[in-house]
Amino acid sequence: MKHYPYIDVSRIEDLPSPSVGTKLVVHYAFQYIDFNQIPEYAEQVNFVDCVFMGCELIPGMEERLGANLILPRMGMIYHVFNNSLYHAESLYDGFDPARPETFSSCFDSRVYADYLERGKKSADLRVTIARSLHDHSMSDALQDFLSRYNAHDVVGIMGGHFLKRTDERYRQVVMTSKVLTEKGKLMVSGGGPGAMEATHLGAWMAGRTKEETEDAIAMLASAPSYQDPGWLSTAFHVRKKYSQTRFRSLGIPTWLYGHEPATPFATHIAKFFENSIREDSILSIAQGGIIFFPGSAGTLQEVFQDAAQNHYLTCGVASPMVFVGKDFYTREVPVYPLLQSFVEQGYYKNLLLSITDSAKEAIESILSFA
Repeated sequence: MKHYPYIDVSRIEDLPSPSVGTKLVVHYAFQYIDFNQIPEYAEQVNFVDCVFMGCELIPGMEERLGANLILPRMGMIYHVFNNSLYHAESLYDGFDPARPETFSSCFDSRVYADYLERGKKSADLRVTIARSLHDHSMSDALQDFLSRYNAHDVVGIMGGHFLKRTDERYRQVVMTSKVLTEKGKLMVSGGGPGAMEATHLGAWMAGRTKEETEDAIAMLASAPSYQDPGWLSTAFHVRKKYSQTRFRSLGIPTWLYGHEPATPFATHIAKFFENSIREDSILSIAQGGIIFFPGSAGTLQEVFQDAAQNHYLTCGVASPMVFVGKDFYTREVPVYPLLQSFVEQGYYKNLLLSITDSAKEAIESILSFA
């Protein structure tokens, strides 16, 4: 028996017309619809095999719905059921770049404060169910977004969140991402600061001149670290000066590391409560390869997760693992020769490894992958 996906409806103007005669509406998923605004529709339609997520129902409607699935709003400050990804405007709703202190009261900060107050590992069943449903909806929205792209055109960049905007390595990440975006790649990162922000700044500046990109980096330099008060404001200033609607990039942050603000340069943001879902999502969707810039524990974890995924061909293909920083990855943190040794001994198979100090060579490694 073939199963078909539910048709999502999140706006009253998109409500389906019932079938003539039976007035049936079959196999739809309604999200945050207030049926009190359309009482005649709610009274006349016969719903079959539908899902109602966070909807406001008219009196007596719930009894009529019978075997249809009804999921309440659950009283959270965030939408438990999202039919789309976040973006800078929604995540930072309430933030005024002219008043950096408003960061503490924007939507993202309120959700993070609630997350800490209720406990990262809450014992409250309502809380854990709500978070799980939120992340499920976010995963669904993520897959819908990615359906517009060839899987092999999705490329990830991994690197340290402490990388400062004034560091030459930051500029290297920006330029790498800029070129790959211009070559038709969708750039993906963990969506936070440091190398992650540089990934999305590069994608944001795609199509612009080198001088304009250098100017954008210079504008950010007054707040080099995400711990500086002006970090977020300067990013919004760059977005305003160099506005664009042509190029896309995908950030995938988590409230587990909510003290690290999400970069507003990512045009699409899939933010999760569960970091494990987030980590697996980044690595599994970047089938066009991953470029590893220097980082610490998180980056190293991602290296071995990616290696295992490629070894087992989890996504049906092994994609390039490109390391940028020969001294870092062979001497300071000698993970590259370790992986080579594991390949030689047969512990890993299917790994497409390369290492370089050149952004140009890293780009060529990604573009040459077929």
